[in-house]
Amino acid sequence: MASISQTQGASAAELLQRVDSAIQGSPHIAGHQVFCQEESGIVVLHGRVDSFFQKQMAQETLKKLEGVEKVINELEVDWRASVAAK
Repeated sequence: MASISQTQGASAAELLQRVDSAIQGSPHIAGHQVFCQEESGIVVLHGRVDSFFQKQMAQETLKKLEGVEKVINELEVDWRASVAAK
């Protein structure tokens, strides 16, 4: 029988896998430098995106996932990358 800490660790790993899949599957943020940390259902986003829209979409994508209680969005917006691409 698994202990409580092992069960919580497994569910945390499953949640991180779902979060990672959601990030990779999002057309708004896939391919960007986005990674996260999770503890007790709180997901903290780190990395860089090109626009405030992408930052918001990353947060909205994760808020819908089962097991995510709160999203702390610490993504940095590198607006120069989107201006340089035009």
